[in-house]
Amino acid sequence: MYEYSTIGWLKHCIFHPVEGFEDLRWKKKGSIPVSIAIVVFLFIAMVVDHQLTGFAYNENYVKVFNVVPLLVQSVVYFITWVVGNWALCTLLDGEGTFKRIFIYSAYALVPYIVCTFIAVILSNVLIKDESIWITAVQWLGLGWSLILMIQAMRAAHQYSFGKTLLSMVGTVIVMLLILFLAVLLISLFQQLYVFIYQIYTEILYRVRG
Repeated sequence: MYEYSTIGWLKHCIFHPVEGFEDLRWKKKGSIPVSIAIVVFLFIAMVVDHQLTGFAYNENYVKVFNVVPLLVQSVVYFITWVVGNWALCTLLDGEGTFKRIFIYSAYALVPYIVCTFIAVILSNVLIKDESIWITAVQWLGLGWSLILMIQAMRAAHQYSFGKTLLSMVGTVIVMLLILFLAVLLISLFQQLYVFIYQIYTEILYRVRG
């Protein structure tokens, strides 16, 4: 087992996931600042993909830019994944801490982020008939990150392969539940705000009258 720099550990996990995440666990390595930077780049990649994808391939209405959906699809989904996985795997005797799940999950996203940037660049260079190369790059990033995520969660919780897949499917279900409850809570607070505001304006109206 070798010693690496902070970025060296990241590269070790990306190119040697089986032993990389295990080494990361036993050496208790992994950087929170690097992980946060990766999540920020995930958001940037979403924005770049939405706004700068070549005209021939971009189906988004780029003249009107709304940052909220992209923030939800990147940062909010990632945080929900970490919270959901930590909550579920705590019940399933997983050994992963919240910090470890956060770091490992962020490291696993790097190929997807890099391939997203590459696909955007290619979309501005290649013609429509050459779109297979863009699709290949996108699937490469997605598949690579999925493999890394499986190995990352297996190493984090010390699960078998089957239990790792089961926990990841369960995490997605927990994510949907969390997001549903969050939307419900936001809607409730919004209605409460409207109700209080109506009472306030009614009282103000009567006092002035």
